[in-house]
Amino acid sequence: MKVQSIKKFELFIDGEWRASGSGETIESINPATLEVVARIPRGNAEDVDAAVAAARQAFESTEWREMLPAKRGRILLRMAELIREKKEEILELERADTAQPRWLLEGGVELAARYFEYYGGVADKIQGESIPLRADYLDYTIREPLGVTAHVVPWNYPLQIASRSVAPAIAAGNTVVVKPAEDTSLSALKLAEIATEAGLPNGVINVVTGYGNEAGQALVSHKDVDHITFTGSTGTGTHIMKCAADNIASVTLELGGKSPQVVFSDADLDEAAQIIVRSITQNAGQTCVAGSRLVVQKSIQNEFIQRVSEAMEKLTFYTPSSEDYDVSPVISEKQINRIEEYMEIAIQEGGTIITGGKRKEKGTLLFEPTLINDLPVDSRLIQEEIFGPVLVVQTFETIDEALELANGTEYGLAAGIYTSDVNKAHWLATRIRSGFVFINNYGTPEGGVEMPFGGMGKSGFGRERGLEALKHYTQVKNIALKIKK
Repeated sequence: MKVQSIKKFELFIDGEWRASGSGETIESINPATLEVVARIPRGNAEDVDAAVAAARQAFESTEWREMLPAKRGRILLRMAELIREKKEEILELERADTAQPRWLLEGGVELAARYFEYYGGVADKIQGESIPLRADYLDYTIREPLGVTAHVVPWNYPLQIASRSVAPAIAAGNTVVVKPAEDTSLSALKLAEIATEAGLPNGVINVVTGYGNEAGQALVSHKDVDHITFTGSTGTGTHIMKCAADNIASVTLELGGKSPQVVFSDADLDEAAQIIVRSITQNAGQTCVAGSRLVVQKSIQNEFIQRVSEAMEKLTFYTPSSEDYDVSPVISEKQINRIEEYMEIAIQEGGTIITGGKRKEKGTLLFEPTLINDLPVDSRLIQEEIFGPVLVVQTFETIDEALELANGTEYGLAAGIYTSDVNKAHWLATRIRSGFVFINNYGTPEGGVEMPFGGMGKSGFGRERGLEALKHYTQVKNIALKIKK
C-alpha cells in the first residue's frame, strides 16, 4: 500500500474497498513539496449511509454481540502488533500527508499501537456493580456498548487520534465509522486494512473519506449514529452538538485550546524555556494542547523572553534531504494564510514581534517560530487559537494575578506550571480551569495512554484515554431480580 505505487485509494465499507458513490476524488497534497501524493474518494451521504448500515448490521450480528470480550481484546492486541510490524509503511503514508519529522511520526505510530494494546488489555475487564437492597432482591448493573459510533478525526495527528477513540470504542463492543480529515486520510485507510488482517469482523470498522461539509456532515447528523467523537475546532464542535441533539446522540468533544505556560521566578529557567519552545513548535504549533500563552513572572520577564527567543532561533527547519528537524511545514496554504493574518492583527493591536512572524521562505508552508509581546489582555492573539508556532507573552507579579491570566480565556484544555515550590504549584493547579495540568513538564510520558485527557469550557467535554474513556463508549443498565423462596 505504498503511496508511490498506489496513488488512488478507496473507501472501506463492510470489509470491502470501494469507490465513492459519485466516483469523484480529492487530491492529497504533501505540505512540504506541494505535490499531489494520492487521490482519495470524495465520499458523500450515500457512502455514509452504506457505512452506517454496515456498522449497524455488524453491531446487531450474533458474531459480534456474542464474541467473548477476551477475543475482542486479542484482536486489538493483534492490531497493535501489526501497527508496529508495518511501521515503515505507515510512516511513509503519514509523512506524505503531514511532512512531519521522523521522530514525531515514529512516536505517533508507537502511540497508536499503545492505544490498541492498552484497550485490548481491558476489553474483558469492563465490569458492573452489585447494589445492596433487601435480602429478597439481587440488584446489579452491567455496562453495555452504545452501538454505532462516529469518529471525526483532525489532520494534525491523524493515526494516533483515530486510534485514541477507535480502540476503546471497539474494546467496549461498539462498531465504528471513521471520517478522517480530507488532508490526511491515508493512515486511517491503512488502519482499516490492519483491522481486517487482525481478524475484526466485516462492518465493525468502516472508513469514509471526503470533505467535512459533505461526508462529515452526513455522518454527524445520521439518525442511526449513537455516539459522536470529534476532535477539532470549537466552532465545528458546536455545530456537531446541534446535529447530535436532533438524534439524541451522545458526544465526546476535544476542541480548541489556548493553553497557558505559567513560569515563576524560582523555576529552572533553562529547562522551562526548552520545554515551552518544544510545546509551541512541535508540528508547527498545530497541536490542540500547544502551550501558546507564556505567562511569566514580571521579575524575570526580560531574561526569560531572551532565553525563549534564542531557543526558537536555533531550531532547524524541514529540508528535502533531512528526515529529522524541529519545525515542520504548516498543513496547507489556507492554514498559513490564517497565521499571517494574525501577524497583521498583532501589529494592529500594538504587539511587538520579538522573533519570527513570517514565512521562512516564499513559496513554502514553513512559518518561523514566533514570540510576541506587549499585547493587550483582550487581544485576539491571546484569546483565540491560532494553530501555528506562535507564542504570546503575558506577565504577572502575584500568584493571584497568574491565576487570573491563566483562566483569562474561554478555553480550558491544558496548562503548564513551572516552579520549585510544590505548594505553589499545587495551589495553582487545583484552581486553573483546565482538564490537564502539567507541573515542571509539558507533555505525557510515552503519549500518556493511561492518563484521562479532555477539556473544560470551550475546549469541550468528555475524556479520552485511560479507563475514563470507556465510560463514554458504554452505557449503564440496572437489573433488579426479585428472589422467590
